[in-house]
Amino acid sequence: MALRRGNDERRGTPSVLLIVGLANPGNEYEGSRHNIGGDAVRELANRRNANFSVERRQRASTATISTPRGLVTLAIPTTYMNESGAAVSPLLKRTSIEDLANLVVAHDELDLDPHRLQLKFGGGLAGHNGLRSIAKTIGTQDFSRLRIGIGKPERKEMVTDWVLKRPTGYRKEELAYDVQRAADALEALIDQGLEAAQRTVNGS
Repeated sequence: MALRRGNDERRGTPSVLLIVGLANPGNEYEGSRHNIGGDAVRELANRRNANFSVERRQRASTATISTPRGLVTLAIPTTYMNESGAAVSPLLKRTSIEDLANLVVAHDELDLDPHRLQLKFGGGLAGHNGLRSIAKTIGTQDFSRLRIGIGKPERKEMVTDWVLKRPTGYRKEELAYDVQRAADALEALIDQGLEAAQRTVNGS
């Protein structure tokens, strides 16, 4: 799906992909399940020797990597999760992304068990505040996502602590492992394209 733009909107250096990792800013949220999308994108940047810089206009930290297909922009919003759309909209302008299949949002997913990943285009928001903000700001739910399973706690009232607090012990090790697997999935997406990467990632 293409995103409609006015003729007066500024565009920056074109990219073939914009990969956005959702996370809350601040030390208190580092290492939490809710930040796994941002952590996966940060790990991808490390693998590709790309350095992040803060872009105040886009309200995000961004890095750019060169690939045979063209430039790929990586971004982690500096907003809180429920304002992620405020970063994504200007990032789309900067990168000249019009086909929203090429906007990929990496995020935590309660409805998938740990170690499960799913690459998909479009779909529901599953109560995720970051996805809801993005969909509201750009006017559609039709964009690509990397859903990173974090599982659910035993009781519904435990969800807030489950996503926002740092896990400890073996659960911390599991989360670190899943950051690596999510970065693997993003590399497959970059190298293979969405459809081929879906077969690789969703079948594992």
